[in-house]
Amino acid sequence: MKKICIIAFLLVASFGFSQAEQDVEAKKKQVEEEKALLPKPYNEIEDAEVKVSELLLKAKAENKNILMQVGGNWCIWCLRLNKFIQDNEELKQIADNNYIYYHLNWSPKNKNEKFFKKYKNPGEKKGYPVFMILNPKGKLIRVQETGSLEEGKGYSKEKVQAFLEAWKRK
Repeated sequence: MKKICIIAFLLVASFGFSQAEQDVEAKKKQVEEEKALLPKPYNEIEDAEVKVSELLLKAKAENKNILMQVGGNWCIWCLRLNKFIQDNEELKQIADNNYIYYHLNWSPKNKNEKFFKKYKNPGEKKGYPVFMILNPKGKLIRVQETGSLEEGKGYSKEKVQAFLEAWKRK
C-alpha cells in the first residue's frame, strides 16, 4: 500500500511539474509573439559614444536634455515602453518638444562598453529599460529605473508624464 501511495504521489507531482513547464513555455511563446509585433527602436550596431556626441551638439543648439532609454530589442519591457510613449500623443509631444530622445542599445552583441565606461551602466543594477538624462553639456543629471512607472502589463501615463515633466529644461 505504501508503494502505491508513493507511486501515486510521484505521478501527481510529475504531472504538476509538467503543467508548470507547459505554462512557462506558453508564456515565453506569448512574449515572443508580442515582441515580433512591436517596433524595434534600438540600433544594435550603433556606437553609442559616437551617437551621443552627435546628439550633444543638437541638444546644445536646441537647449534640450537628452533622454536616453537604455535597453534593447531583446527586452519586452523596453519595446512596450517605447510603444507606450510613441502611441500616447501627449507623452510623445512632451518627449519630442523637450528632449532629444535616444534609444541607447545594450545587448549581448553590443554592450556599448566605451559609452558605459564613462557613464556606468545603470541597467546592470536597476534592470532594463532604464532612463538616463544628460544635460546639453553631457553631464548625467538623472537615472530613472522604470519599474516604478509600470502599471499592469504596461506603464502609467501619469507616472511617465510626471517623470518627463520633471526633467525637461525650464
